[in-house]
Amino acid sequence: MAQERVSTLADLGLRAQGGREAQVTGLAVDSRQVRDGTLFAALPGARVHGAEFIQYALRMGAVAVLTDAPGARIAADVLAGSDAALVIAEDPRQTLAQTAALWFGPQPETVVAVTGTNGKTSVANFARQIWVALGREAVNLGTTGVEGVWTHPLAHTTPEPITLHRVLAEAARAGVTHVAMEASSHGLDQRRLDGVMLAAAGFTNFTQDHLDYHQTFAAYFAAKLGLFTRVLQADGVTVVNLDDPRGADVAAAATARGQEVIGVGREPGARLRLLGQRFDATGQELRFEWQGVAQQVRLDLIGGFQADNVLLAAGLVIAAGEDAEAVFATLPQLETVRGRMQLAATRANGAAVFVDYAHTPDAVATALRALRPHVMGRIVAIIGAGGDRDRGKRPLMGEAAARHADVVIVTDDNPRSEDPASIRAAVMAGVRAAGGGDIATEVGDRAEAILRGVDALGVGDALLIAGKGHESGQVVGDDVLPFDDVEQASISVAALEGRI
Repeated sequence: MAQERVSTLADLGLRAQGGREAQVTGLAVDSRQVRDGTLFAALPGARVHGAEFIQYALRMGAVAVLTDAPGARIAADVLAGSDAALVIAEDPRQTLAQTAALWFGPQPETVVAVTGTNGKTSVANFARQIWVALGREAVNLGTTGVEGVWTHPLAHTTPEPITLHRVLAEAARAGVTHVAMEASSHGLDQRRLDGVMLAAAGFTNFTQDHLDYHQTFAAYFAAKLGLFTRVLQADGVTVVNLDDPRGADVAAAATARGQEVIGVGREPGARLRLLGQRFDATGQELRFEWQGVAQQVRLDLIGGFQADNVLLAAGLVIAAGEDAEAVFATLPQLETVRGRMQLAATRANGAAVFVDYAHTPDAVATALRALRPHVMGRIVAIIGAGGDRDRGKRPLMGEAAARHADVVIVTDDNPRSEDPASIRAAVMAGVRAAGGGDIATEVGDRAEAILRGVDALGVGDALLIAGKGHESGQVVGDDVLPFDDVEQASISVAALEGRI
C-alpha cells in the first residue's frame, strides 16, 4: 500500500459516480494493505475479480473504490451500503497506472524502456553502464531488480504500477536522472507501464514464450507492440532491431504514430548498422556504422548476440539525447551482465564454464551459436524447462540444444508444481527428435548435472549452463531452495580439481 499524502479524487484525475468526492491517503491493489483513507483498486484477474475483496477493503477503511463495470456489479450490494466513492473505468488497470503516476509525482528526467522476448535485461543494463560512463546518475530496472547508482529489490520484471511509480519517485528523490527499464509482455498487457514518461523505447526480438499467458502469438506480439503504440508518446523515439522478422512491423507502427525510428542491425536500411564481427577467446571486435560513418570497437563480451544488445542499448541512449561519438567511446568499457553469458569458472585445462538465462528455444539456439566461434573444442549444454509455464516450448528447447551442442545434459530448472520427470521427458523428446539421443543424458539433480558437465570438459571445451542465469533459488513445489548456477559451477570446478 502506498501511503504518501492526502489528495482528492479530482486531483488524481478521477470522477466518482454521482460526483462523490473522497480524501485519499493511499493506494492499494491488495485488500490486506488497505488502511483508513485508501483508494482500493479492484482489478479483473485471471482467476478472481478483485471486486470479490471490496467488502474487506471497506472494512479496513477504504474511502474509494476503482473498478470496471463487471466489478461494480459483483460488489453492488456491498457498495450500496457504503459511503465509499465508486470510480468505474473502462480500463481500470490503465487508470490505476495513470493515477499512481500522479500520486507519486516526479520521475527521473530521462527514462527509456525495452521489450522483446530475449535480451531485455542485457540492453537495459548496457544502457545504464553507458550512461554511468558518461557521468550520468543512472539505474536499470527489471528482472534483476534496480541496479546502478541506487538499488532496490523487485519481485517482477515490470512491477505493478503502484510499486513501479513509487520506485521511480524514490529513485528521483535519490538523485537518479536516467533509467533504463525492461518492459515485459505481462506488464504491458496489464498496463503497468502506462503513465511512465518515456524518451525512447526499444525492441529486441520476438520468439516463442509466455503462451501459457497470452495463448496466441498474435496476442503476445500485440502486448509488446503496446509499448510503441500506447505507452511511448508520438514525440518519442523507437529503436528497433530490423534483423528480427517482426522488426519491420514495429518500425511501421512507430512511423504511423509519427515517432522517429532508429533501425539497428545488419539490414542495409539500419541507421546503426553492424558491418562485421571478429571473435577470439575473450571477446570480439565490432565494425559498424552510424548514419553511414564507420566505427570499430572491441567488446570484452562473449557471444555474437551481445553486439545486437550493445548496439540497441547505444541506440536507446543516443535516442534519449546523448552524443553518438561519446556513446561509442564507452562501449569497450562494458562488462558482462550477471547471468547473461557470464564466465562462471575456468578449469585448469582452460575449459570455460558459462551461465546464461536462455530459457526459450530461440535463446538456447542463439546462445549456443554465439558461443561456437569462441570455442575450439566441444560445447556441452545443460538445459531444462520451467514448470507451470508454456509447455509447447519444452521439446523445442531440446531440439535447439541437440542441434547446436556436442553434448547435452537435460536437468531440472524450476519445476514448480509439476512433476520434474515429465518436464525432462518433454525436453528429451525434443532432443531425440533432432537426432541427439546419443549425445544426451538425463540428470534430474541440477547440482549433479553441473558437476557432470564440468567433469566432461577437455582442453578447448566449454560448458553452457542455460535457463536460470542470475537466479539464486530453485522453485520446487511451494519452496524456493537456495541454488545459484554460478556458485555451483565454481564449487564443481574446485571439487574436481581438489581445491575443496
